[in-house]
Amino acid sequence: MLGNGDIWSAQDALDMMARTGCDGVVVGRGCLGRPWLFADLAAAFAGSPQRWRPRLGQVTATLRRHAEYLAEFYGTPDDAGRESSGEVGEGERRACRDIRKHIAWYLKGFRAGHEIRHRLALVDSLAALDELLSGLDPAIPWPGSPAEGPRGRAGTPRTVALPEHWLVSRELTEPAAAAVAAAEESVSGG
Repeated sequence: MLGNGDIWSAQDALDMMARTGCDGVVVGRGCLGRPWLFADLAAAFAGSPQRWRPRLGQVTATLRRHAEYLAEFYGTPDDAGRESSGEVGEGERRACRDIRKHIAWYLKGFRAGHEIRHRLALVDSLAALDELLSGLDPAIPWPGSPAEGPRGRAGTPRTVALPEHWLVSRELTEPAAAAVAAAEESVSGG
C-alpha cells in the first residue's frame, strides 16, 4: 500500500510510513521546484540522516537547467537558425512561459526580493533568465522548513478515513478484500 498526500520532505514520508504502516509513498506537488527531494527520499529510506540542502546558487543552476530542458523539448527545426542570429526561437519562448510557474516553487523560502520575483515571472528568454538569476546571491543557505511546505493548489488539510481495523494487519483478509471491491465498484464500474 502506498501513502499519498502532504509529502513535502523526506521526514514527511518517514512519518507517514510510521503512522499508517504503508509500504511506500507517492510524491506529487512536493517535488515541484525541488527535484532533489527524490534523492532525499532514497537516502531516508536507506536509513541515512543526510539531506540535500542546496544553497541558492545550486537551486538557480537547477532552475536554469530545467528551463534549458524545456527549450530543447519545445524546440522546432527553425529554432536553430534563429538562435544563431540571436533571435529567441519558439521553443525558447514556450520554455520561458512554462518555467515561470516553476520559478516561485524553486525560490520558495529564499529571500530573493519582490522586484526580482516579479521580473522572473515575466521572463521571455533564457538570456533574460540568466541576467536575472545572476543578480541573486548564490551563497544564500537553504531556508529550511519555509522551502519545504505546500506547493501548487493545495487544498485544506483533510483527515484520512480508512475502514475500521484497516491497519491491524498488512494481510488482506477475505472480508477486507470484499469491502475494497464493493467500495471500488461504485466508482470504477467493477
